Amino acid sequence: MSQTISRAQSNPEPVFSAHPRRTLRLGGEPCDAEAFTAETQRALRRRRELFEAVVGGLKRRWERERRRRKVGRAYDMALEIARVIPRGSEVLDVGCGNGFIAHHLSAILGVDVVGIDLGSGADAPIDYRQYHGARFPAPDKSFSAVTLCYVLHHAQDVSVVLSEMRRVLRDSGLAVVYEDIPQSWWDRGLCWMHNRQWKNRTGPCTFRLESEWRCLFETFGFEIVKQRPLSRWRNLTHPVCRGFYVVKLRPTLPEEGLESRRHTRACTLRDVHAAQD
Repeated sequence: MSQTISRAQSNPEPVFSAHPRRTLRLGGEPCDAEAFTAETQRALRRRRELFEAVVGGLKRRWERERRRRKVGRAYDMALEIARVIPRGSEVLDVGCGNGFIAHHLSAILGVDVVGIDLGSGADAPIDYRQYHGARFPAPDKSFSAVTLCYVLHHAQDVSVVLSEMRRVLRDSGLAVVYEDIPQSWWDRGLCWMHNRQWKNRTGPCTFRLESEWRCLFETFGFEIVKQRPLSRWRNLTHPVCRGFYVVKLRPTLPEEGLESRRHTRACTLRDVHAAQD
């Protein structure tokens, strides 16, 4: 008995291992602290990359949807314009912006549409010419039709734009004009916000009522061929009452020259007072 006890005491079994303590993974496999930290960092990096991929995909999707809506609205307007402009007409799109309306019109009418604007170029592949704010980059009586899609309220001197439009149009030429018409307090509020958005880029906007547009068109030698209101819900991001005008160049008789100039000065003064108010 004593011999058995002495042998057990002389060869004691180690209770704890001499290896350093290691943590366990969830699966039960051992790993040290450095490996655990590296794996944690890799997991966080994978999550961050996944998050950035998801956010990037959503941004690209949103940009594609915005582009589709922009191109789609331009196509709808081009179809609307093509119904009043004969096929084969040479068209000048004043203030063409991204150029998609002119691009669609070119395909519908079968003739290259010229677009002019203040920028250095357009997104769509069109015949683009830069406009410096005074004389249109086009010779006299070189177009059968002119389009101004929500452009005239940005003009700092609308008389210059209308005079140039008359200069480049051929006899009996047509002009298609889209404009915002602030009829209600809602419209005036949205037009005020639109002015705040564009004031530092193109200058203050001047929105006019239907009677004021009619006065201006008649003053500069145009007669209204077609006119109709447009729904404010055509563009949900800018729900304002709108007007669609088709005006025709009216030949000026010699005897009405003086009266026309007087009428022009009177309307110009009224516009200045209205803008100041």
